[in-house]
Amino acid sequence: MARMRAIDAAVLVLEKEGISCAFGVPGAAINPFYSALKARGTLRHVLARHVEAASHMAEGFTRAKAGNIGLCIGTSGPAGTDMITGLYSASADSIPILCITGQAPRARLNKEDFQAVDIAAIAAPVTKWAVTVMEPYLVPMTLQKAFHLMRSSRPGPVLIDLPVDVQLAEIEFDIDSYEPMTPFKPAMTRGQAEKALAMLNEAEKPLIVAGGGIINADASDILIEFAEITGVPVIPTLMGWGTIPDDHRLMAGMCGLQTSHRYGNATMLAADFVFGIGNRWANRHTGSIDVYTKGKKFVHVDIEPTQIGRVFAPDLGVVSDAGAALKMLLDVATEWKTAGKLRDWSGWAKECQSRKKTMKRKTHFDQVPLKPQRIYEEMNKAFGRDTTYVTTIGLSQIAGAQFLHVYKPRNWINCGQAGPLGWTLPAALGVRAADPDRDIVALSGDYDFQFMIEELAVGAQHRLPYIHVVVNNAYLGLIRQAQRGFGIDFEVDLAFDNINTVGHAEVGYGVDHVAVAEAMGCKAIRVRRPEEFAGAFEEARRLMQEHQVPVVVEFILERVTNISMGTEIDNITEFEELAENHEDAPTAIVMLD
Repeated sequence: MARMRAIDAAVLVLEKEGISCAFGVPGAAINPFYSALKARGTLRHVLARHVEAASHMAEGFTRAKAGNIGLCIGTSGPAGTDMITGLYSASADSIPILCITGQAPRARLNKEDFQAVDIAAIAAPVTKWAVTVMEPYLVPMTLQKAFHLMRSSRPGPVLIDLPVDVQLAEIEFDIDSYEPMTPFKPAMTRGQAEKALAMLNEAEKPLIVAGGGIINADASDILIEFAEITGVPVIPTLMGWGTIPDDHRLMAGMCGLQTSHRYGNATMLAADFVFGIGNRWANRHTGSIDVYTKGKKFVHVDIEPTQIGRVFAPDLGVVSDAGAALKMLLDVATEWKTAGKLRDWSGWAKECQSRKKTMKRKTHFDQVPLKPQRIYEEMNKAFGRDTTYVTTIGLSQIAGAQFLHVYKPRNWINCGQAGPLGWTLPAALGVRAADPDRDIVALSGDYDFQFMIEELAVGAQHRLPYIHVVVNNAYLGLIRQAQRGFGIDFEVDLAFDNINTVGHAEVGYGVDHVAVAEAMGCKAIRVRRPEEFAGAFEEARRLMQEHQVPVVVEFILERVTNISMGTEIDNITEFEELAENHEDAPTAIVMLD
């Protein structure tokens, strides 16, 4: 046993639990923690410009690699409230991050002390656990419980609030006797697997819906084996994109109201059985339940019991970690295949593949200003199979999901449910902090980019290089398109005549993103014409490698382009002509008035 401050014990526990990097902003109530970090010198710290951004950096760090947990640190009061959006985002997508806040001394709680707020109560609805630690020895033990909770069952975030006097109090603590707790993960039994496969065997046109739980379980390889042994086509959800490569013969496309493919929706409508694994039947994937479920039977496997039946009641529900379920399903399916007990679905798989080859949207446009669909077509050419895309919400994200290609798990890092604007930039920095070697391309509309544009300085200061594609139409594009239903175009226009950009930027497009990026210590390129695409991407790579800073590549779009979407999976509005019906037509999706 050794005598030390409670906060020094906390840093030792963080090390033992595998934390290697923190994102945060120091302040008076959390300075003891920063003194402990400084004294140990074992954790990398990235200084954010905004605490919300730090929480999104922690998310990006977690999402980048299996087993990662991002750490966000802030002081009392507004730092904690700034973290709430990151906690909500992480909670909604089953992402474990640990947020630690400073707090006023215990004697000053509930006395309206400066920057004192009950952050545990505020954070409780968007965390697995939120707690203010009132006893010094409970600091390391609270962290132990936090890591166990974050890793067990459905993953999610935790907030720990530390009064400044609790941090500074001395305790007896022995880190050598500390061990992380084994996470709890339910597992499918053989009997459950046999029941599910028996139901699958009765189907003529089955599908596997592969959710983000498969990526959380690091089980994408097992999913592909299971799909191949059964011959059943796979529809990944937006959070599950990358569980099976886009060009795999059994990848049947994505389904939904926005981030979907024509062929994916058509295949879902034609199916008679759906095997959902690690997914939550999100409304952007399903549309209305009666349309989505009509004529189908469902098996739903999820790690969280209360997710099964939350949206609709399946014909069979199984509580299991996605990886454990897939291992058991693969074992039983392999035995049945060897014994000739599995049905042959090769004809159905060929039908799905035929739709994938022919039901495409046009992407090749030569117009100036640029149409967005052409940008995604060019991105597919410029960036390789190992590229990691990072994005949040808006027409840029929706079109990206329709047009881009993803081939590996964790190569589509997307804030799927919460969708806060500004998320993309700090999340990309978190991904880079987690992995210094991968190819990272962030994707933003102009408004998402502007929300937390100050974080570019973080990338420059801490040498966190990546390429940021900004598609600029000077509009809140998705909201403008949604306002069509009300017959308005109101307070969604970002365009103005910038008095500082005459002669060197786009007249009427407002913010000069290139100038801002350069002022933040980054590099930037503006693209106006199709013939500039290849050179711009090549130059962006060169600048990124040479200077080790973020490089912004801005594309000047036509002001109004409507992207295909609709109210139901059988009622998607196509605004643009479709690609020609042949196999070598460009694969992507998008539309315009």
